[in-house]
Amino acid sequence: MTDTIFALSSGSPPAALAVVRISGPRADTALEALAGTLPPPRIATLSDLRRRDERLDRALVLRFPGPRSATGEDVAELHLHGGRAVVAAVLEALAGLDGLRAAEPGEFTRRAFENGRIDLAEAEGLADLLAAETQSQRRAALAMAGGVLSRQVEAWRQRLLGLAAALEAILDFSDEGEVGEAWPPGWCGDVEALAAEMASLLARPPAERLRDGLRVVIAGPPNAGKSSLLNVLAEREAAIISAIPGTTRDLIEAPTAINGLPFLLIDTAGLRESDDEVEAIGVERGRASLAAADLILWLGAAHEAPGRDRTIVVQSKCDLPNPAGQADIRVSALTGEGVPDLVSMMAARARTLLPAESELAVNARQREAIAEALLNLGEAGGVDMLIAAEALRRARVELDRVTGRAGVEDMLDQLFGRFCIGK
Repeated sequence: MTDTIFALSSGSPPAALAVVRISGPRADTALEALAGTLPPPRIATLSDLRRRDERLDRALVLRFPGPRSATGEDVAELHLHGGRAVVAAVLEALAGLDGLRAAEPGEFTRRAFENGRIDLAEAEGLADLLAAETQSQRRAALAMAGGVLSRQVEAWRQRLLGLAAALEAILDFSDEGEVGEAWPPGWCGDVEALAAEMASLLARPPAERLRDGLRVVIAGPPNAGKSSLLNVLAEREAAIISAIPGTTRDLIEAPTAINGLPFLLIDTAGLRESDDEVEAIGVERGRASLAAADLILWLGAAHEAPGRDRTIVVQSKCDLPNPAGQADIRVSALTGEGVPDLVSMMAARARTLLPAESELAVNARQREAIAEALLNLGEAGGVDMLIAAEALRRARVELDRVTGRAGVEDMLDQLFGRFCIGK
């Protein structure tokens, strides 16, 4: 029998309210043990919670019989006063009941997946929603958790089934004279149209850029004002500032939101040859980070700027009497001059590199599965119907990996481990 689990599913106390969830075959038994009676399904009921003769709290209790519940199992919720002592007493009382145990991270959501209440793509969207820090991340994660990708994949899957059925009719019944031996009318065009839709989705910016933030590397020679610019953009003292060249010796990362868009700002060691072993390592890491950057803020000479198509050349310290050089923008971290314009330029670049607000974006795991399905669709366009039918079957298997119908056991622990306890 499946264990019955419980956990605090709201924020850490103290708080105005605390919600404790119970899920499993003994959820009703646990609720009755504490509340004395079982309330009607899905109706909040005010009850005194007791452990033996001790009153623990006066709380609202609800019960959700499975399978029409969040986890697909019998679920109970206790809406308590949010003091630490109240929550601790109720959790202790639940732990003392037979057949109950504390939930592990993500276990409620994993049970929802295993019981068919959500699919894998929706679970991944929920994980991203819990981690969302910007409005764009929230919107994208909410769409994924709401099943936008799942519905698209299911529509593709149904079309694959239709294409496969048309082939199977010819392969199975052509010898009986019921179906002609020619390819189904419009069949190849339907395969090409389906492949074009998958390719269009894969051509969009990846979800990782939105989830992790656009990688913006601030680079240039020593003492060019890189750390100062990082602090201004991050709006906090993320990096140490000094007039001594070579102060920054390693990569310093500062996640931040700019105009509602996620950025990962990366400060680097000044690029120069150095006999200092530690600084030389930092310089090498800085050079490596340039290759992985989505956007580079270059604070050096324009003709030395790397990756010019993804670089903004910044003339820093424009408040000082420096000779003007060629640059896309001039800024001063000290006075703030030019910083708003730089932020606008960064946001404009970001909108071309991040998924659009209305666009569906897929992560690396989903992209891999869809790409494999697309590859198999390409093999279905041959001259042999048996090969085409097998290619369509393999394409369906790959789409099933997106939603968790097949081939995902190796990554479930990693995914649900991202969730907090009680979710």
